[in-house]
Amino acid sequence: MKRLMLFALVITSSLAACTTMKSGAIENGGLSQLGGTWELTYISGPRIAFNGLYPGKKPIIKFDVAEKRFSGNTSCNSFSGQLIADDTTINFTKPFMMTKMACPGEGETTFVEMLKKASTYAITSDSTLNFMMGDIAIMRFTKK
Repeated sequence: MKRLMLFALVITSSLAACTTMKSGAIENGGLSQLGGTWELTYISGPRIAFNGLYPGKKPIIKFDVAEKRFSGNTSCNSFSGQLIADDTTINFTKPFMMTKMACPGEGETTFVEMLKKASTYAITSDSTLNFMMGDIAIMRFTKK
């Protein structure tokens, strides 16, 4: 009888552990939505109009969630690095690689500075990505 009770307890514990692991995977929805390529449509801070900062080409950022990597283009130079993020927070303060072409204007500097200030993100309607500092949106991207 004791063996039967012990066996039932082990089976019940195993099933409970499996259920717990499954619910943890479901909570990963925010991070999985981050994957893909995003194009910048808004950036806060500069006194120059958005189209003046990026007259030829808008910056893009691509997230590879499975590989925990990001890459993109500042509208001039290419960049890439390790993705440090969870379902709501993101961190670009760890140094990342970037090419070193001379770029006209303030667009690239503004883009990189704002990336480093972003601490959280939110995805709305599966097509708009907001990087935020506190509760203020400092960058906005649309999914490509």
